[in-house]
Amino acid sequence: MKISKIIPKLMLLILLSMESLAQNPQPFNEWLEEFRAEAIVSGISEATLDTALVNVQPVERVIERDRNQAESRLDFWTYIDRVVTDARITEGRRRLMEDSVLLQDVSNRYGIPARVLVSAWGIESSYGNYQGNDGVISSLVTLAYDPRRATFFRRELLNALRIIDEGHISAEAMKGSWAGAMGQLQFMPSTFIDYAKDGDGDGRKDIWGSSADAIESAANYMAASWRPGYIWGRQVEIPDGFDTSLAGLDVQKPLNEWSELGIKRIDGATLSTADLNGSIVLPNDGNEPAFIVYQNYRSILRWNRSHLFAIALGHLADRIGGQPPLQR
Repeated sequence: MKISKIIPKLMLLILLSMESLAQNPQPFNEWLEEFRAEAIVSGISEATLDTALVNVQPVERVIERDRNQAESRLDFWTYIDRVVTDARITEGRRRLMEDSVLLQDVSNRYGIPARVLVSAWGIESSYGNYQGNDGVISSLVTLAYDPRRATFFRRELLNALRIIDEGHISAEAMKGSWAGAMGQLQFMPSTFIDYAKDGDGDGRKDIWGSSADAIESAANYMAASWRPGYIWGRQVEIPDGFDTSLAGLDVQKPLNEWSELGIKRIDGATLSTADLNGSIVLPNDGNEPAFIVYQNYRSILRWNRSHLFAIALGHLADRIGGQPPLQR
């Protein structure tokens, strides 16, 4: 009889996570001492390391979550239904009005539509209400010790310690997701280092407690690749027999060429005649729905390299702005 029929699924996942950690042949305490030495050379103070790394140990649940992420196991419509909810749309519209002064000011300066910023805010933390309760340092230590993506998370761990060292937040208060994403817009530490802003002028970049800091930091991040005045994309209708090898971000064509191939808006109207390149995305394992996406979609993907996430963020922004739901 197969082991999966004997051991409950949760126990099997835990065993697999323990096995993953065991793949690192270096004892954890030895690894931690080497990392600490590297951090000191990188400029992190011993006082910060003493506080942040005291009694730290790998967390098996973090490895379990890393192997079982929602974007990799949910189909398109299930994911959309979970993320783009009526409650999130309603609250997004309320926040758009309640925080209109802040949002419009940031939107005007960075060129990012307020509804897009509100959508990201809603998806990432339910408008600041849920930012994650995991200790960021413990999570990043676990993922840096785990061999699967050790180089990436070792760098993120160093950046998290730098944020603490600069006084933006204490090690104890640095909470976030199991993967180390932090604050109201769930920035990874490297994103914080490169893009976080002091939106309220108090001298700190507090993406956890200050909506002004969080929103301006998000706009600063997105503005690096955002095209003001253009949408992220839209749902389209593809013709029978469409060559699916043309789908994907590697293929970009002017809108008139997509029209010639039979691509239409979901309401049956022809595509715009704007001088704009787009790509066709089929996020549901090659089946409909279909979307034509533009540069701003790629900007959203910088946040999370998942088509499900990017479409959900763009669609939630559209719904907050008053547009109808996707057609099924």
